[in-house]
Amino acid sequence: MTNQKAAVLDGKKVGADIRSRVAARAVAFEKAHGRKPGLTAVLVGDDPASQVYVASKEEAALEAGLAGRALRLPGNTPHAEVLRVVQDLNADDRVDGILVQLPLPRQVEADAILRSIDPDKDVDGFHPVNVGRLHLGLPAFAPCTPAGIMEALRCQDVTIEGSRAVVVGRSNIVGKPMAALLLAANATVTVCHSRTRDLPGTCREADILIAAIGRPGLVTGAFVKPGATVIDVGTNRLEAPKDDALAVRLFGEGSKRLAAYRERGRTLVGDVVYREAAEVAGLITPVPGGVGPLTIAMLLSNTVDAAERREAQRA
Repeated sequence: MTNQKAAVLDGKKVGADIRSRVAARAVAFEKAHGRKPGLTAVLVGDDPASQVYVASKEEAALEAGLAGRALRLPGNTPHAEVLRVVQDLNADDRVDGILVQLPLPRQVEADAILRSIDPDKDVDGFHPVNVGRLHLGLPAFAPCTPAGIMEALRCQDVTIEGSRAVVVGRSNIVGKPMAALLLAANATVTVCHSRTRDLPGTCREADILIAAIGRPGLVTGAFVKPGATVIDVGTNRLEAPKDDALAVRLFGEGSKRLAAYRERGRTLVGDVVYREAAEVAGLITPVPGGVGPLTIAMLLSNTVDAAERREAQRA
């Protein structure tokens, strides 16, 4: 067991605060323009995880007062048909935000579909135009997870300007845009990856450490500078019995989390050994309940942003 020292950054609370602000903006938008901000998700196939994600996004949109809906297409839908669906949504004035749930089936070329989305409706922030705008410091839709992390850091009054930030992971969805957002906020940023020399030493220099590499338990307490803010973006599934040894290392023998894992036979963990990092860090996110709730909240915020921008362009 651990005597935790770090304060916990509660993503559920921050996410709820964001959603509350989004709902108020959605009400004001509807009063001003006679319609609700529109968000449409496109799901191709029956991947169980994707079905859950899309259903949660649809529900969250409706709860926030948006016109949220999901278009569910069969798994054998041809690439050309998915492309046509996206183009129809681009032309639909009732739709302000479009997201295409990944992964897509093999016959659908994901990059081409994402590039086909109108950049002004690309609320996931994956279109090359928005990627370019982000790195140029221009107004852009940032990917929702990094944008949510920035909002959480500000809500917790974490000093970003002048701080040393280390991002572990260089994906286009999290790592690279996370680095761009931190840099725009005047942090000094280092991006690490699987070939970084002395990864623990580099991470120990961080005032803000973002773990987003997708390897459970990679970041131990030895990676953490005393008092640092540690943001764990990892979402990794452990399943019994193959992951039993890792579960013991992550949770510790006799812990409640290990007992729950053994009872259920599965659990979600991040990239950080939480019980070790929490003894060193000043602020830390748990998994689950940390970054996850921020992602959907920022998707809703991006959608209202898109609606407001589109109406402003018409004025």
